[in-house]
Amino acid sequence: YDAIRKLETQPEGIAYVSRPEVRAKIVDEVRSQYVPLSLEYEEPPDFAVIVAQTADTVVQQTISIPRIQVVPRGEVRTGFRPFNLDTSALRYQAPSDDLYSQSLHDGKRHTLSVQSGGHEEARLEDYIVGGLIDFDDISYDDHAELLYDLAKQVVRHFESYLGEDEVPRVLSVHRRQIASFVHAQMLAHYWESAIDYDVIVSRGFTELKPSAYTIAAADQPLNFRHAPTDKSNMARYLFTGFSRCLYALQKFQSDPERIMAIILDHDSERWFKPAKGQFQLFYKWGADHPEYQPDFVAETPNGIFMIEPKAANQMDDPEVLAKRDVAVKWCANAGNHALQFGGKPWTYLLIPHTVLAENMTLTGLAQRYAEK
Repeated sequence: YDAIRKLETQPEGIAYVSRPEVRAKIVDEVRSQYVPLSLEYEEPPDFAVIVAQTADTVVQQTISIPRIQVVPRGEVRTGFRPFNLDTSALRYQAPSDDLYSQSLHDGKRHTLSVQSGGHEEARLEDYIVGGLIDFDDISYDDHAELLYDLAKQVVRHFESYLGEDEVPRVLSVHRRQIASFVHAQMLAHYWESAIDYDVIVSRGFTELKPSAYTIAAADQPLNFRHAPTDKSNMARYLFTGFSRCLYALQKFQSDPERIMAIILDHDSERWFKPAKGQFQLFYKWGADHPEYQPDFVAETPNGIFMIEPKAANQMDDPEVLAKRDVAVKWCANAGNHALQFGGKPWTYLLIPHTVLAENMTLTGLAQRYAEK
């Protein structure tokens, strides 16, 4: 198995292991590393048979997931597009200039007038711009014009309902919260561009990542074909009973995921739920690049599918669409690479949970929900 794993660096998929000349090399390597169990003479094992059996098992238990890197070529430029702030949720009242105290001994109350002090900005917009440039993804030199435009929108918003002397006090006291409010909206207008990109495939197939699950000590794994009594707490259950899953145990986050597993178990050659890091697939969300972990991967005689069942009311969610876009590009690159070596095309499916039923087929779902 260790000898076979070394072949991951080959550009071809797992079918490479089935070639007679490749198996012959594996036999030679295994034979060269063989150490007898004792010093006494013993008949060596039949290396060819053992390699053939192991290779067949690995091929049956592996989906050819390539390791793909998309590397920008040339200068990478980033920035934020101009936009109008949504200030409807930005409502601060000016802090009072009076400080109230009450004695715990006799209950008497006292009022102290607090005089304004400390550093005051020359322009009201400077309170906000000063908070925004503390974020790592904002460069004052590159974004000054946009920062002052957004800051001016905030100032006008506060001037619409606060007095002239109240606005600077609100900006001074709440400058960090206001800057975070503006920055959060800026992330939705972040852009990144490069002259071109190179697609680098460093592995033709990758070993399945190990998965670890927690389960209550009193619970036992359930048969995935039967829904648990408490569907609202699906993540607590561990499921088994699969015939075509590449893992013996799996967890589901929702009952539609369990139904999707039933469909795959009768209408695919092999399937699994990827562990974190299996694809090393990252999507752009503002200035960050979180990892995207698709829900399912399944292989049929005609193709390989990356599958994401999603709540129907989240199908147009911006983050869901960001994940979809990067997954579609990954599948296109993986499919183009696989077809060079006689492999199978990859397809991404984004499926609303309301359409899933146990009697459906993966082929039918692919015809309706394949993303181009």
